[in-house]
Amino acid sequence: MACNFSTTSPAADKPFLLSIQSIFVFCLLTGSSAGILPSLEDLLFYTIAEGQEKIPAHKFTTALKATGLLTGDPRLKECMEMLKVTMKTTSDGALDRHLFKKCVQSNIVLLTQAFRKKFVIPDFKSFTSHIDQIYESAKSLSGGQVADYIPQLAKFSSNLWGVALCTVDGQRYTAGETKVPFCLQSCVKPLKYAIAVHDHGTEYVHRFIGKEPSGLRFNKLFLNEEDKPHNPMVNAGAIVCTSLLKVMNFMNKLAGNEYVGFSNATFQSERLSGDRNFAIGYYLKEKKCFPEGTDMISILDLYFQLCSIEVTCESASVMAATLANGGFCPITGERVLNPEAVRDTLSLMHSCGMYDFSGQFAFHVGLPAKSGVSGGILLVVPNVMGIMCWSPPLDKLGNSVRGIQFCTDLVQLCNFHNYDNLRHFAKKLDPRREGGDQRVKSVINLLFAAYTGDVSALRRFALSSMDMEQRDYDSRTALHVAAAEGHTEVVRFLLEACKVNPVPRDRWGNTPMDEAIHFGHHDVVTILQDYHNAYSPKETTADSDKETAEKNLDGML
Repeated sequence: MACNFSTTSPAADKPFLLSIQSIFVFCLLTGSSAGILPSLEDLLFYTIAEGQEKIPAHKFTTALKATGLLTGDPRLKECMEMLKVTMKTTSDGALDRHLFKKCVQSNIVLLTQAFRKKFVIPDFKSFTSHIDQIYESAKSLSGGQVADYIPQLAKFSSNLWGVALCTVDGQRYTAGETKVPFCLQSCVKPLKYAIAVHDHGTEYVHRFIGKEPSGLRFNKLFLNEEDKPHNPMVNAGAIVCTSLLKVMNFMNKLAGNEYVGFSNATFQSERLSGDRNFAIGYYLKEKKCFPEGTDMISILDLYFQLCSIEVTCESASVMAATLANGGFCPITGERVLNPEAVRDTLSLMHSCGMYDFSGQFAFHVGLPAKSGVSGGILLVVPNVMGIMCWSPPLDKLGNSVRGIQFCTDLVQLCNFHNYDNLRHFAKKLDPRREGGDQRVKSVINLLFAAYTGDVSALRRFALSSMDMEQRDYDSRTALHVAAAEGHTEVVRFLLEACKVNPVPRDRWGNTPMDEAIHFGHHDVVTILQDYHNAYSPKETTADSDKETAEKNLDGML
């Protein structure tokens, strides 16, 4: 039997190395007899096909979307291009097994991870239904005032409201007006700081900027006792931070090459209404806060330009996800920032990122975030996801009214707060795990598939990492049920492909062999007899052959 594996990682275009042992074990797992799956591509086909001989193209893309992956994901470029080409050659818009294999083989590793629920949010569809509810709850809020001290910002409607998220695995979801461009304003401050630390290191950057919350308005003309700006999240610190920047293509890399634009109208508007920032600039110059040789007027111009960088909720969510992912962009696989820069940025976002509401936000939400007067809140759930909330109406402290409500509701529902106890906080949902009733459900589905002889369903369960040896309240396994019903194909699949234990005992002490003999299924008895003779349980470990193969497959992926 031939086992086909992709030898390159499409996300980063780098070699994807597999151990010979992993390939060998997986070949054992998938079996070599007729009817047993010969490759990852075939396993994926049978999972989506659900017993049909062909898969309609729209069914594949719909199933893909349910995992959180978008058809426009750059990591799936080869797959989607091949799908377009293939669709032109088919009359019914459907893919048979060979055409499907041709389309997915270049991205099979990523696709297999997605359909085996190996992403950080395994049940993405369920999680996004909760996001929809939180979004709708915040949408009903009507308070707040659109910022008008910068004339260009005052033109935005108070009804605009969008939320986009991107996980560290590149799962994407949006709700509301997520394609409308808006300026980052102060949301650019943590990104500038991250770039400065990436270029120069923490020690050098903090020769010029402090690390403490100021306890003052963000645009206050005030320095700390060392005559430095208090932190890079207030205007004075951000202006000094701007003087340390060298390269600005970082923004595109942070956003995974998604939309990053520039609003010249906002830039001109900022300049004309920027008296306070010019005053801060001259004060900083007087106190010698800038590196030697800095042209303060040029730095202020660049500062205004950076505040006028345009994003959408979608592109900004990728920026936030890059911070959540330790500096790696989730949708390109490129390292954009070093770990030191990300760690220091998230620390300051947590303590200083929400203007004079920073302490309250750290207490109630407990996540790194940065708000801006355009109505954006850049929220990071470290190692999980990045979120951009955007709605122009602001509260009296300059934070988006709907954005604050969304962040608060999210952490009340999910255990994302930095100090939530993941093991014992049972009242909250943990989207990183499958639901508590999922095991009960999976046992019922598994045994029912074995009872009805549904091998296609069993293939899907195997692909999604279901434990094929799990038991019901009578300690009966799928093999017990299949043997009792005489489903030889199911028995063969469980034994050959899934490597289940052939001699499990239920609470009455019966094995699958006993069931097959009792109900007179001689073909099943013959199959089980072969495995009885060959089976020798390990004495030194509880791990079965199936579990070892599963671990090897996980390591390979």
